[in-house]
Amino acid sequence: MGKDKHTPKNRFRSRSEHNLDEKGRLNIPSRFREILRKDFSEILVVTNWHKCLKAYPVPIWEEIEAVLLGQGKKQPGMDAFVRYVLSGVSECPLDKQSRILLPATLRVDFNFTKEVILNGMLDHFEVWDKATWEHETKNTRDNFQNFEHSLSMLGIL
Repeated sequence: MGKDKHTPKNRFRSRSEHNLDEKGRLNIPSRFREILRKDFSEILVVTNWHKCLKAYPVPIWEEIEAVLLGQGKKQPGMDAFVRYVLSGVSECPLDKQSRILLPATLRVDFNFTKEVILNGMLDHFEVWDKATWEHETKNTRDNFQNFEHSLSMLGIL
């Protein structure tokens, strides 16, 4: 029997608050660890993005690299983006306590002190400074009507 199109997929969903320890280690929530263990490996590729860090399972990150290599050079101005994003790439394996060590340079660049938010983005998750997250979330909520056209075009509204 074929798979029902409504069968749940393993995705990174939801958000949670976490505290970095004094060495910059971050606990990965069990719901995210389960996805990594079931579908990928216990290694994440973490890199800088716009206002947060993005954490990808290795195969998903490799797909992004392939797109950047194959099509990125055709897009004007992409060299600067690629330079920026690749400069932050760090492979972060989960330790025995299910934590990753966020590199000090990335913690400084994104003003991570202690409180961070992990937010699932389906095929990856983000790591935000808590204050930055709260500001961005408020902006999104205040401007939610800006998404209505796109949501309608996707058939969600």
